[in-house]
Amino acid sequence: MLDQTDWKILQYLQNNSRMQWQEIGKMVHLTGQAVAARIKRLQDMEIIEDFTITVNQEKLGKPLLAFITVFMKSTNHAAFQQFLSMQEEIKEAYRISGEGCYWLKAALSNQQDLNHLLDAILVYGNYRINLSIQTVKKTNL
Repeated sequence: MLDQTDWKILQYLQNNSRMQWQEIGKMVHLTGQAVAARIKRLQDMEIIEDFTITVNQEKLGKPLLAFITVFMKSTNHAAFQQFLSMQEEIKEAYRISGEGCYWLKAALSNQQDLNHLLDAILVYGNYRINLSIQTVKKTNL
């Protein structure tokens, strides 16, 4: 199980995955080697899956953030999942229960690109779309 120190390490890494282990150690009162051992254990437990960066899509020319719920017309989920894997605009995709079959997060340059994506989705099913107007909170934990 995780203790408070593990949780603190996860929070520091979430805020900056490039932090030096020695720097984290000072903040949690451990040596850099002890922090490294804990991080290795968290990786072995598959709690830490990746060390990544967060890209500001808006500054890359993709200011339109769309949340799309897809309602499948058929049971050919494999074909739809293959389609999703080839769409650069789709940043996250989840198969869901409840209302809808899939939930997608897409970053797009403009309304025209959004329309093209939605037209392509119609091959597989219907959709409901919500557009982001402001990020209020964002976390990985």
